[in-house]
Amino acid sequence: MDRQEFIRALFARAKEVGFEDCEVFLSESEVFSTGVFKGEIIDYSASSGFGLGFRGLFGGRMGYASTQVLDAAAVEQLVRGAMENAQMIDEDDPEELYPGSPAIAMPRTGNPALGEITPAEKIEMARELERRTLARDPRMAQVDSCSVASEDSRVRIVNTLGLDVSESANCIGAFVSAIARDGDRAGTGTGYRFVLDREALDLGAIAAEAADAAIAALDAQSIPSGNMGVVFAPRPAASLLSTFSGVFSAEAAQKGLSLLAGKEGTEVAAPCVTLVDDPHRDGSPSSAAFDGEGVPTRVKRVIDAGRLTTLLHNLKTARKQGVETTANAARSYSSTMGISPSNFYFAPSDMAPEALLERLGDGLLITEIAGLHAGANAASGDFSLSAKGFCVRGGKRAQAVNQITVAGNFFALLKSILAVGSDLCFGPPAGSCYGSPSLLVSSLSIAGSGRGSAPAPRQGD
Repeated sequence: MDRQEFIRALFARAKEVGFEDCEVFLSESEVFSTGVFKGEIIDYSASSGFGLGFRGLFGGRMGYASTQVLDAAAVEQLVRGAMENAQMIDEDDPEELYPGSPAIAMPRTGNPALGEITPAEKIEMARELERRTLARDPRMAQVDSCSVASEDSRVRIVNTLGLDVSESANCIGAFVSAIARDGDRAGTGTGYRFVLDREALDLGAIAAEAADAAIAALDAQSIPSGNMGVVFAPRPAASLLSTFSGVFSAEAAQKGLSLLAGKEGTEVAAPCVTLVDDPHRDGSPSSAAFDGEGVPTRVKRVIDAGRLTTLLHNLKTARKQGVETTANAARSYSSTMGISPSNFYFAPSDMAPEALLERLGDGLLITEIAGLHAGANAASGDFSLSAKGFCVRGGKRAQAVNQITVAGNFFALLKSILAVGSDLCFGPPAGSCYGSPSLLVSSLSIAGSGRGSAPAPRQGD
């Protein structure tokens, strides 16, 4: 049966067996990716996916079930599965369904022109990216990973209270990882972009980013340990925000898993820090007109000039706290309801990143961090991460640095940010919804091997 017929049959059957109200969440996608090595195709993948999630109130409890097949047997399976799931729930804060709203702002989340780019053109784009990366410098020895990928997705939410909303998104991106060699020295670098407009996918800029990082890493060395001022480049700063983003979830706070619980209205960061959740950011595949419950989204400052104004809510957590939802409900067709940001980023200033280095004087510029899964504790905020970057001397970028560990606490870091740059960037990973400009931090603990020359410890600002 077709989708509309299936939905009618599903709702009718659910009402017959005693569901009060119910809802379907439809999700479908098409994903393409290709990779090349030395000009030859080594990876080619084109796939599509579809799923329907069903949830409904049965005996005052919300039950969930999902399927990838739309037939009469699936109707019975969904109704029976959601009923059994609802009967297993034992909590005092049931979920609710949203009846819909006539006022929905539709951000630009896709570009129909991307659908006109053929697989052959995407393969040639990957080859061109590899060529440009290797041609950047004679010391570029190899491109060990080079790919182009695209994705189209569509979501629809329909319920028995009258809600019926739908939205689509798409994007295209490219990634390259390169190796430079000079004698027995080697360095690696990566570059990527995910965009909604083909002309914004600048292969030359992506190649230069990867090659220049690899060349700079040829002379990298460790430094002695110490506490010093640090500038986080945008991508490692965004990675930190991504890792600790869960502390801004009201669900985590209500479960005792966030140190920000009850901190609304208090100072949790330096005055220069504003943290934005912007589901209407133009040209982002992470933007959305409505959240996972169908509630219209809106832009909000989660931290405004250092003050925590709100945590991120869905309908359930908002009702429990006696506040309005921030429209950050999130789910897939096969999951229960959770909370997630949209485009989540530290707001930039008008201060150029070079000015942050000048203000730092002597210290470190961190351009890459690793080990976020094992080296970060989201509950406590503590982190200890391997890192790469550059020494900063007299306000200028100096020698490359590797084999170091940067350690600190995310909550303390928020309060120790001295300045924010103008160079807002999103990711990694590619296409990430987390972003940041460069961040100047007063002091962090740096552990090195003892080799090399350390910048002078920061004595204050």
